[in-house]
Amino acid sequence: MPSYATHRLRARDPARSPGQRFAALRTCLAEFAPYGFHATYHHLTRSAGIPPEPEEDPEAVVRAVDELDAARELWRDEFAAWKHRRRAQKAAGVRVPDPPEPVRRLWYPDPERHPGEPLPDVMPRILCAPAGGADHCPVCGPGPTTRAWHDGHAAHRLCAGCGASLAHRLTDPDPEALALRAERWRMVWRRMV
Repeated sequence: MPSYATHRLRARDPARSPGQRFAALRTCLAEFAPYGFHATYHHLTRSAGIPPEPEEDPEAVVRAVDELDAARELWRDEFAAWKHRRRAQKAAGVRVPDPPEPVRRLWYPDPERHPGEPLPDVMPRILCAPAGGADHCPVCGPGPTTRAWHDGHAAHRLCAGCGASLAHRLTDPDPEALALRAERWRMVWRRMV
């Protein structure tokens, strides 16, 4: 299976059709999505201005993949430093990593609620997020309050500022909520919202 780097190159390749380039961007998102696939997809299509028909602005895909790649490089740098420290810990007999592996993403259950800032600006705050959750949002800090949100599968405690899930509990799925959510996601997928 081709890697993230291969699909990043395909998304930037002007010899490929805009549709092929857009498909390559979506495959990059399957590998690295700091807000979860749906919310990161929505963020990039909005921030890069990808129109419903990629042929209308082929360079929008390049803008999106560049933003995603810049955030991924920040994560890769942090992960490389962590691996170096972890090797030293293992050599010293430390069995449990301290600190744990860097967080790669936060969960944004509502794909239309996520930070509006560019991914490279938000990524350092995501990397500092505690692995087991937090009492306050790592992106917005302790200021914003939380609000409840139910996605049909689980009830979430969300940051009122950016929409990050701070905690969730499983509940019985609500078929009506699931149907509404699926319809809204189809609109996001087609870049109609």
